[in-house]
Amino acid sequence: MKVLGLTLISLVFVETLWAQESLFEDDFKGHVGPGWSWVREHREAWRVTERGLEVRIEPGNMWGPENNARNLLVRSAPDTSGSGIEISVNVENKPANQYEQVDLVWYLDDSNMVKVGEELVDGRLRVVMGREESDKTRTVAIVPLDSTSVRLRMIVMGHIRGEFRTHSANEWRAVGECDAPIPARARQKLVCRPHPATTLLR
Repeated sequence: MKVLGLTLISLVFVETLWAQESLFEDDFKGHVGPGWSWVREHREAWRVTERGLEVRIEPGNMWGPENNARNLLVRSAPDTSGSGIEISVNVENKPANQYEQVDLVWYLDDSNMVKVGEELVDGRLRVVMGREESDKTRTVAIVPLDSTSVRLRMIVMGHIRGEFRTHSANEWRAVGECDAPIPARARQKLVCRPHPATTLLR
């Protein structure tokens, strides 16, 4: 597998906010754990190693009505009606093209979601939070980022708060907040996608 446009996903976990109880954790080292499934899987463009899950970014889009991105990794979310939950993921990505990104997504379907992710915007790294409902999109916030390795976090408790932290930082930094365009149960989805007009494969 070529390393061009490769994203490393090394850790995902969910915990309840009140009891600080870990519900699941997966470092993806050597295998993808039980409970995950793929949307529009392209098997030749992902692999697991001792470092974690590596996904080669391919042309495709999830923002708006096009909905043709491949290798979207999803799992069922816990019920959030009784208490909030926290979801976080470590990612390493060196985007090379406008709007190329890797996202942590609170996901109902291709047309309804909230995302927070590392993205290349006008030649600079950013953390971008966005909301989509019925394929209508809205950017919630764009925050500068100074590292290609970042931990992304969502806190879901009636609304969704996006945060991030680099390895050199001691505290989480807020990105933005929005309502969730979804019912109490959904799926978390990790999305690796470039702008649809970009071709990364050589």
